[in-house]
Amino acid sequence: MKTRLSVVAIALSALVAGQAFAADPAAAKTREQVRAELAQAIRNGDMIADGQTGATYKELFPAQYAQPVATAGKSRAEVKAELAEAIRTGDIVADGQTGAKANELAPAAYAAAKPAAASNNAVAVGKTRAQVKAELAEAIRTGDMIADADTGLKFNEINPGRYAAKPVLAQNPGVTTVGQ
Repeated sequence: MKTRLSVVAIALSALVAGQAFAADPAAAKTREQVRAELAQAIRNGDMIADGQTGATYKELFPAQYAQPVATAGKSRAEVKAELAEAIRTGDIVADGQTGAKANELAPAAYAAAKPAAASNNAVAVGKTRAQVKAELAEAIRTGDMIADADTGLKFNEINPGRYAAKPVLAQNPGVTTVGQ
């Protein structure tokens, strides 16, 4: 009984308060439209029940109001495939405070990530196993490997004294060195 009385009191106060907003020509509604919206809000439980928290009747008393129909979502396999792709490309939130993604925080770690091939069993075309092993050995020797996944820094950037400096190319093409 108290709930119905509260709903009626709120409805009446909403109607009275609506008079002040009725002067706005952009939001011009007829009384019948406003009454219909109010009746709909009361039926749906969208009326505010607690002014301090802003909770609606639907939130406070969910059993009294119809629940939205659940729609069919993605299958477990589809979700797992999307997650694996997001992890591979760094398209997942890495910093909960800023909302920054992993590929934004450490772009070097995900520079080579490309969209997945149509088949999971597709063979990568390009380099042989020996070429990849040679590249890996060179990267280890020069420290050109990611050392800190959070920052994307490489070993040669964290510990520059441990690795030989890369050869510097001539900065000015017009300048020649002695002996040439």
